[in-house]
Amino acid sequence: MKQVSTLFLKVTVMLIGVPVLVMCIFLVPEIGNVAGELLPDFPYINYLVPLIFYASAIPFYIALYQAFKLLRYIDKNKAFSQISVDALKRIKYCAITISSLQVLLLPLFYSFAEIDDAPGVIFVGLLVPFASAVIAVFAAVLEKLLKEAIAIKSENDLTV
Repeated sequence: MKQVSTLFLKVTVMLIGVPVLVMCIFLVPEIGNVAGELLPDFPYINYLVPLIFYASAIPFYIALYQAFKLLRYIDKNKAFSQISVDALKRIKYCAITISSLQVLLLPLFYSFAEIDDAPGVIFVGLLVPFASAVIAVFAAVLEKLLKEAIAIKSENDLTV
Protein backbone atom coordinates (compact mmCIF):
# COMPACT_ATOMS: atom_id res chain seq x y z
CA MET A 1 0.00 0.00 0.00
CA LYS A 2 2.82 2.40 0.86
CA GLN A 3 4.46 1.85 -2.55
CA VAL A 4 1.22 2.74 -4.34
CA SER A 5 0.69 5.96 -2.41
CA THR A 6 4.27 7.10 -2.91
CA LEU A 7 4.06 6.17 -6.59
CA PHE A 8 0.97 8.37 -6.90
CA LEU A 9 2.80 11.21 -5.14
CA LYS A 10 5.87 10.76 -7.34
CA VAL A 11 3.73 11.00 -10.47
CA THR A 12 2.00 14.04 -9.02
CA VAL A 13 5.32 15.73 -8.27
CA MET A 14 6.45 15.12 -11.84
CA LEU A 15 3.16 16.43 -13.24
CA ILE A 16 3.42 19.60 -11.16
CA GLY A 17 6.56 20.51 -13.07
CA VAL A 18 4.93 20.31 -16.51
CA PRO A 19 2.65 23.40 -16.29
CA VAL A 20 5.50 25.50 -14.91
CA LEU A 21 7.72 24.40 -17.79
CA VAL A 22 4.99 25.28 -20.29
CA MET A 23 4.54 28.66 -18.61
CA CYS A 24 8.28 29.31 -18.74
CA ILE A 25 8.41 28.49 -22.43
CA PHE A 26 5.28 30.26 -23.67
CA LEU A 27 3.87 32.66 -21.08
CA VAL A 28 6.92 34.28 -19.47
CA PRO A 29 8.28 35.89 -22.67
CA GLU A 30 4.81 37.31 -23.34
CA ILE A 31 4.61 38.71 -19.81
CA GLY A 32 7.99 40.36 -20.39
CA ASN A 33 6.75 41.92 -23.63
CA VAL A 34 3.57 43.17 -21.99
CA ALA A 35 5.58 44.63 -19.11
CA GLY A 36 7.81 46.39 -21.64
CA GLU A 37 4.76 47.87 -23.39
CA LEU A 38 3.04 48.95 -20.19
CA LEU A 39 6.14 50.47 -18.62
CA PRO A 40 8.08 52.13 -21.45
CA ASP A 41 9.89 54.39 -18.94
CA PHE A 42 11.89 51.37 -17.75
CA PRO A 43 13.86 50.16 -20.77
CA TYR A 44 15.09 46.88 -19.26
CA ILE A 45 11.81 45.76 -17.68
CA ASN A 46 11.07 43.36 -20.55
CA TYR A 47 14.33 41.55 -19.67
CA LEU A 48 14.09 41.86 -15.90
CA VAL A 49 10.62 40.32 -15.56
CA PRO A 50 11.44 37.08 -17.44
CA LEU A 51 14.74 36.91 -15.57
CA ILE A 52 12.93 36.94 -12.23
CA PHE A 53 10.42 34.33 -13.42
CA TYR A 54 13.18 32.06 -14.73
CA ALA A 55 15.21 32.60 -11.57
CA SER A 56 12.14 31.51 -9.59
CA ALA A 57 11.73 28.40 -11.71
CA ILE A 58 15.18 27.10 -10.77
CA PRO A 59 14.48 26.75 -7.01
CA PHE A 60 11.01 25.45 -7.88
CA TYR A 61 12.49 22.51 -9.78
CA ILE A 62 15.12 21.98 -7.09
CA ALA A 63 12.31 21.75 -4.52
CA LEU A 64 10.40 19.30 -6.73
CA TYR A 65 13.50 17.16 -7.02
CA GLN A 66 13.97 17.24 -3.24
CA ALA A 67 10.34 16.22 -2.76
CA PHE A 68 10.89 13.35 -5.17
CA LYS A 69 14.01 12.30 -3.23
CA LEU A 70 12.03 12.49 0.01
CA LEU A 71 9.44 10.12 -1.43
CA ARG A 72 12.22 7.74 -2.44
CA TYR A 73 13.56 7.85 1.12
CA ILE A 74 10.10 6.91 2.35
CA ASP A 75 10.08 3.95 -0.05
CA LYS A 76 13.46 2.80 1.26
CA ASN A 77 12.35 3.16 4.92
CA LYS A 78 14.81 6.02 5.44
CA ALA A 79 12.14 8.60 6.24
CA PHE A 80 13.45 9.11 9.77
CA SER A 81 17.01 10.00 8.86
CA GLN A 82 19.21 13.05 8.54
CA ILE A 83 19.01 12.94 4.73
CA SER A 84 15.24 13.48 4.97
CA VAL A 85 15.82 16.45 7.25
CA ASP A 86 18.31 17.84 4.73
CA ALA A 87 15.79 17.44 1.90
CA LEU A 88 13.16 19.31 3.91
CA LYS A 89 15.70 22.03 4.70
CA ARG A 90 16.44 22.45 0.98
CA ILE A 91 12.71 22.60 0.21
CA LYS A 92 12.34 25.31 2.85
CA TYR A 93 15.20 27.37 1.40
CA CYS A 94 13.84 26.99 -2.12
CA ALA A 95 10.40 28.17 -1.02
CA ILE A 96 11.93 31.19 0.73
CA THR A 97 13.90 32.00 -2.42
CA ILE A 98 10.83 31.74 -4.63
CA SER A 99 8.82 33.93 -2.28
CA SER A 100 11.58 36.54 -2.14
CA LEU A 101 11.99 36.65 -5.91
CA GLN A 102 8.26 36.89 -6.54
CA VAL A 103 7.94 39.78 -4.08
CA LEU A 104 10.21 41.70 -6.45
CA LEU A 105 7.44 41.49 -9.07
CA LEU A 106 4.77 43.09 -6.87
CA PRO A 107 5.40 46.62 -8.22
CA LEU A 108 4.69 45.24 -11.68
CA PHE A 109 1.35 43.84 -10.51
CA TYR A 110 0.64 47.21 -8.90
CA SER A 111 1.29 48.88 -12.26
CA PHE A 112 -1.07 46.44 -13.97
CA ALA A 113 -3.71 47.21 -11.34
CA GLU A 114 -3.28 50.96 -11.85
CA ILE A 115 -3.63 50.69 -15.61
CA ASP A 116 -6.67 48.40 -15.57
CA ASP A 117 -8.12 49.96 -12.39
CA ALA A 118 -8.48 46.46 -10.97
CA PRO A 119 -7.17 46.13 -7.40
CA GLY A 120 -7.70 42.35 -7.50
CA VAL A 121 -4.61 42.05 -9.69
CA ILE A 122 -2.47 42.84 -6.65
CA PHE A 123 -3.97 39.85 -4.83
CA VAL A 124 -3.11 37.66 -7.81
CA GLY A 125 0.46 38.94 -7.51
CA LEU A 126 0.50 38.03 -3.83
CA LEU A 127 -0.65 34.47 -4.51
CA VAL A 128 2.74 32.92 -5.39
CA PRO A 129 4.79 34.65 -2.65
CA PHE A 130 2.18 33.76 -0.03
CA ALA A 131 1.92 30.14 -1.18
CA SER A 132 5.70 29.83 -1.16
CA ALA A 133 5.87 31.30 2.32
CA VAL A 134 3.27 28.79 3.53
CA ILE A 135 5.28 25.95 1.99
CA ALA A 136 8.44 27.26 3.68
CA VAL A 137 6.73 27.36 7.07
CA PHE A 138 5.25 23.90 6.55
CA ALA A 139 8.65 22.50 5.56
CA ALA A 140 10.25 24.14 8.61
CA VAL A 141 7.65 22.60 10.91
CA LEU A 142 8.10 19.18 9.31
CA GLU A 143 11.87 19.56 9.57
CA LYS A 144 11.63 20.32 13.29
CA LEU A 145 9.22 17.44 13.92
CA LEU A 146 11.43 15.05 11.98
CA LYS A 147 14.50 16.14 13.97
CA GLU A 148 12.62 15.47 17.20
CA ALA A 149 11.40 12.09 15.94
CA ILE A 150 14.95 11.14 14.95
CA ALA A 151 16.19 12.15 18.40
CA ILE A 152 13.50 10.05 20.08
CA LYS A 153 14.25 7.13 17.76
CA SER A 154 17.98 7.25 18.46
CA GLU A 155 17.28 7.55 22.20
CA ASN A 156 15.05 4.47 22.03
CA ASP A 157 17.66 2.58 20.02
CA LEU A 158 20.28 3.33 22.68
CA THR A 159 17.92 2.22 25.46
CA VAL A 160 17.28 -1.18 23.93
